[in-house]
Amino acid sequence: MSRLFLPTDIKTTDVNDLPLRNLAHLGDAVFHLFEREREILQSANAKQMHNRVTMRVNAEKQAVLLFQIAPRLNSVENDIVRRARNLKAANYRKGEQASYRQATAFEALVGYLYLTDTQRLKEVLHWTLETASDAINGAVNGNLLDQTSEAGDISDAVSES
Repeated sequence: MSRLFLPTDIKTTDVNDLPLRNLAHLGDAVFHLFEREREILQSANAKQMHNRVTMRVNAEKQAVLLFQIAPRLNSVENDIVRRARNLKAANYRKGEQASYRQATAFEALVGYLYLTDTQRLKEVLHWTLETASDAINGAVNGNLLDQTSEAGDISDAVSES
């Protein structure tokens, strides 16, 4: 995955100066395109493709995906995630706000990697394809299992953290 429209000589320092919301906006588009490309050959029609893609391109699922990949992120990526997660959220209900903040952090990470390191982006996006059970089994922080048994599913556990 390489950038299609931007020059290839973008400096990391220039990307670091971009507002995190801009990175998240770009990351949302990149992740959406990634999911559409994955589904294009597997879906019988555009409606089926849309339905399958929207199952993964939504705030709750992106919050789960961020939890899934978080233990593998390096310090720079973790810093992007932390800063983007702390952005003031729009006027969502309190229960939704945690998921939206996590999703914004995920999207900002994808946008950042798209502009700075497409090989790393491919690696991170590949991690999102692993099953949620693999993420739970390999999670560094075992408290998700405790939260999921109380909350009922992974998305509830991620929203609570």
